Amino acid sequence: MDCPLLRTGTSIEAPATTSARGVPLHTRRRFTGGALGAALLAAAGPLAAETMPECKRSGFTKAVSAQTVEEQALQQYHQMLEKAETDRALVPASHPQVQRLRYIADRIIPFTRDCNSRAAEWKWEINLIGSRQVNAFCMSGGKIAFFWGILAEMQLSDDEVAMVMGHEIAHALLEHAREQMGKNVVTSGAMRLGAALLGLGQIGDLGAQVGSHLMALKYSRDDEAQADALGLVLAARAGYDPRAGVTLWQKMSTGGGAPPAILSTHPTGPERIQEIEARLPRAMPVYEAAAKPTRHFAPPPRGSTSRS
Repeated sequence: MDCPLLRTGTSIEAPATTSARGVPLHTRRRFTGGALGAALLAAAGPLAAETMPECKRSGFTKAVSAQTVEEQALQQYHQMLEKAETDRALVPASHPQVQRLRYIADRIIPFTRDCNSRAAEWKWEINLIGSRQVNAFCMSGGKIAFFWGILAEMQLSDDEVAMVMGHEIAHALLEHAREQMGKNVVTSGAMRLGAALLGLGQIGDLGAQVGSHLMALKYSRDDEAQADALGLVLAARAGYDPRAGVTLWQKMSTGGGAPPAILSTHPTGPERIQEIEARLPRAMPVYEAAAKPTRHFAPPPRGSTSRS
């Protein structure tokens, strides 16, 4: 969307050891190019899930280092926060809606490490931006942002907030941004190979092609389905009702006025809702066995701003 331990059948909540608190045509030439192309294409093989089927990641991620993506995400995230602070749009940590987001995140985050071992090392951050955009995202490295509009205009319940957050965290755990960058590397590598074979030289710096616009990525249909599946389970393990995934996307589909900004990167529709409903038999037993949240929050009034 526009930018935690998975133990089945337990009702004991894993300890939140990580906090969400927070303030990327010669023969030799033909041989060399072919070897490069083969190495890049080999990166496309699938990577096994760490402990659960929903965590299976694309082999394209191997074409770009995780550290590179996470460093770029950190830079872009902090640039966004600096801009929000300059514009007096960064909602303070003391605000009830920030406390709400961080409470929900603190319940989900401990379940992330069984899905992606790097998540145990991420410095998780979650912030609320005082904008009427209906939007939220989680970048690589655990950098989460919600926009005021998604809470106020959609009137999200805690369960629905958890569905959004679980879905966005799932994108980061599944490394969908890294996957897209990897695909760009493979594609650009093939283009460079073709140019070399034709004697046309280099076609530009790869880094400039794969390192920008992480917050505006449009994920594929498969990426969205994978994030829905994993997000439901993450939220359910944290004690949030996965049936809220259905009501969430119903709200997104029928909201009045201009389409929510989140829909520019996250398609919706009856088919998506049906797919979520089909996943409920997997997620509901997880939810029923999970420890439930002890704090509950109301959404901000519709039409309000963070300064209201």
